[in-house]
Amino acid sequence: MNKAISLTARVTSILFHPLLIPTLGFLLLFNSGFYFAVIPWSLKRFILLVVFLSTCILPALSIRLLSFSPRFDIKMEKGTDRVLPLILSSFFYYIGYLILQRVPLFPIYQLFLIASILVQIALIIISLRWKISAHSAAIGGLVGGFFALAFRLQESPVLILITLIFIAGMVGTARLILEKHTSSQVYAGFLLGLLIMNMVIMFI
Repeated sequence: MNKAISLTARVTSILFHPLLIPTLGFLLLFNSGFYFAVIPWSLKRFILLVVFLSTCILPALSIRLLSFSPRFDIKMEKGTDRVLPLILSSFFYYIGYLILQRVPLFPIYQLFLIASILVQIALIIISLRWKISAHSAAIGGLVGGFFALAFRLQESPVLILITLIFIAGMVGTARLILEKHTSSQVYAGFLLGLLIMNMVIMFI
């Protein structure tokens, strides 16, 4: 395999890692042009801090701690290797949700975290039997969430949607190039994230 292609795939997988996607999602929400994006910067900064800590830093630290166990494969090559990290991540996501619930915010922000938790729970259940792509599920969730917002609010965040679809294609291709997943695992992950986020945002 061409080294440049392999390197690009690795960088893409890192930049759009599932642990970073929620923070990216909230940054996009803040700059979406939707009515709920008009909140003070001080509040946005607080929300981003909570989201980054609860969906990235704490889950990453928990995975690091698990890596000290000889029974834990840090590469998580098997689907079952991902179950415990996903359970811990779901717990930290919920902590973030509880914190944001105490802040006077538009409900959509808490809803995005709840939908993300549901995606994680679905990944846990499926990972017990099959190695589905968490990368694709994460970016698929963002695509589904913004599509749902566009329909629900009758707005057209065209640039954001085009960008997210392009990123989703990059992420899926990167996972295939690195041979971390089969095409069915990539497509299934994307559809899982898209459908769950779409349904939660549209109907709750």
